[in-house]
Amino acid sequence: MADPEGVAFMTISELASAVGVNEATVVRFAASVGLDGYPGLTRLCRERLREQAQLLRRYDNLEQLGAEDGDLLERTVWLDRANITRTFARITPESWDAAVGVLAEAPRVHVMGLRKCHAPAYLLGYLLRMVREEVETVTAGAGTLTDELRRVREGDCFVAMAVHRYSAQTVRAAVWARSRGARCLALTDNPSSALVPSAEQVFFVDAAGASVLRSLTAFTALVQALAAGVARHRGQDVRAALLQEEELLEQFGVYATDPRDPLLP
Repeated sequence: MADPEGVAFMTISELASAVGVNEATVVRFAASVGLDGYPGLTRLCRERLREQAQLLRRYDNLEQLGAEDGDLLERTVWLDRANITRTFARITPESWDAAVGVLAEAPRVHVMGLRKCHAPAYLLGYLLRMVREEVETVTAGAGTLTDELRRVREGDCFVAMAVHRYSAQTVRAAVWARSRGARCLALTDNPSSALVPSAEQVFFVDAAGASVLRSLTAFTALVQALAAGVARHRGQDVRAALLQEEELLEQFGVYATDPRDPLLP
């Protein structure tokens, strides 16, 4: 009830572990509410997920939450803590090392996320540019998607981010990048995501939220961790890049040095 989006794609063992019971208890619970075992429970949650994909339905849920609980802030914090915990619990050391390796070593990295996933995609591109060269954020602005995809080469890394409902442009771009020989990483929400078939490595990110749009808190945490992993992987190269960055920031006066200066806006 608290997180149908997460339950919709959990295995029975994952759900049992998440709530601290054994698998038989999960089966008995599903049967007790008139469902056809655990498959019936996941099917019900997936139907709810499809309904909640509609913005107006999610707004109705937000209004109902405010009327019933009144503590939207507390519920939002609780959900985001759970999102981060479940997201990182799914990551194996092998998949983590493989993803960090390709992000650090590929000739060029292309990062794409549109609509609600634009923010974490922009953040990943920004952070990676701090620690390595040749990083592009694909924005598909003003009809330039095909121009940006022309720069994707064999051996490059293409990072695609999308949650249900999946941006058609992001899905098509990931398919095309894979066909070009790029090594594709996906940050998405569940195993049935349209990004999964194109990806070499997939990170499933929980996005349960009480607001009109789904939460991107776990996306942000994962993106920052990936950038930190790339920085550590590249070692001394990063030190030189950051030193040059600091020199440029100082030379161009990017940041205010004294907030008490009356001439500052």
